[in-house]
Amino acid sequence: MEGIFITFEGIEGCGKTSQARLLNKYLEEQGYKVVMTREPGGTPISEAIREILLSNEFNTMQPHTEVLLYLASRAQHISEVIQPALQDGKIVISDRFSDSTFVYQCYVRGIDLKRVKTMNLFATEGISPHLTFVLDIDPTEGLRRAKSRNQRHARKEDRLENEAIEFHQKVREGYLRMAQEYPDRIHVINSDKDKEAVHEEIRGIVDRVLANR
Repeated sequence: MEGIFITFEGIEGCGKTSQARLLNKYLEEQGYKVVMTREPGGTPISEAIREILLSNEFNTMQPHTEVLLYLASRAQHISEVIQPALQDGKIVISDRFSDSTFVYQCYVRGIDLKRVKTMNLFATEGISPHLTFVLDIDPTEGLRRAKSRNQRHARKEDRLENEAIEFHQKVREGYLRMAQEYPDRIHVINSDKDKEAVHEEIRGIVDRVLANR
């Protein structure tokens, strides 16, 4: 049986990475074979592209360059990690995937959505998530959390975290719009509450999906 592809999305500081890890731990405890990964990244080539994409040295990056780099990273990620794991019947959990591109580069940056979807289809070889969680939070709180996290780990804000608050508000609006367009796949979870309560809500949805397989 082919595996299940689960993705986590949301604005900076929404808690998606923590929730992806909690779900990964839970599913492994249930006996499932799980592969946890992230975008941009997940392979040596993709991680090298990530360094370019998030570096504050490249604040003049042209939006078309940005989207092509994300898609290049994704193509390698699909070929090397995601597709083999799904073919092996594993559950793949990814911290971001194609929805990030549609939101950040199309809804926010203004690149033609139809064109990017066609290009993304080429990069992903037609693979898309079975289930997506959008962790929703007010951008001001999300950026506060992101800044606090960066201070704990002694690192600077990256290129996207340094965008104006209006940018992050548009990102949030983009994700909510995506959720309206794909209600069967995308579940919006309020992440401005206790981490364990968020995990419990996510776990309940995943359990139902797995029970119906």
